[in-house]
Amino acid sequence: MKKIILLCSLIFTISVASAQMKIGDSLPDFQLTNSKAVSINLASLKGKTVLIDFWASWCAPCRIANKKLVPFYNQNKKENFEIVGISLDTDKTKWMNAIQKDKLAYEQLIDSKGFDAKSALLFGVEQLPSAYLFDASGKLVIINPTEEQILMQIKK
Repeated sequence: MKKIILLCSLIFTISVASAQMKIGDSLPDFQLTNSKAVSINLASLKGKTVLIDFWASWCAPCRIANKKLVPFYNQNKKENFEIVGISLDTDKTKWMNAIQKDKLAYEQLIDSKGFDAKSALLFGVEQLPSAYLFDASGKLVIINPTEEQILMQIKK
C-alpha cells in the first residue's frame, strides 16, 4: 500500500512540475477575457517582448508593483514591448476598481479562480506578484525579472 501511495505521489508531482512554465517554453496559446469583456489570446502577442504579470486587487505587494509598472510601461511601450496583467481576483468588481485606481493602461485579463485558475496552474504561480518575461520570438527568458533585465531584453 505504501508503494502505491508513493507511486501516486510521484506521478502527481511530475505532472504538476511539467505543467509549470520553464525557461525556453513558448508563450501559451490560450484565451482570457480583458477588462472590456473581449477575449484575448496570449500567443497573439508574439513579435513583442512581453511581460506577463500575475496580480490581484487584494495583494498589497501587487498594488505597490503596479505603481512601478505603470510609468515603466509608459516609457517603453513604443519599443515593441507589452505588459499583460493577469488577475487572479475572484471578484470582478474589485478587479475593475483596482485597474481604475492604479491607472493600468496596459492589457488586463482575469482568470477568476484564484490560485486554482488555469493560467496560474499553467505558469506555476505560487505567489503574487509573479512575472514572466517572453522575448519577441515568444520564448520565456526570465521569471520575475528586474527592470534592468526587462530593458536589456527590450533592447535586443
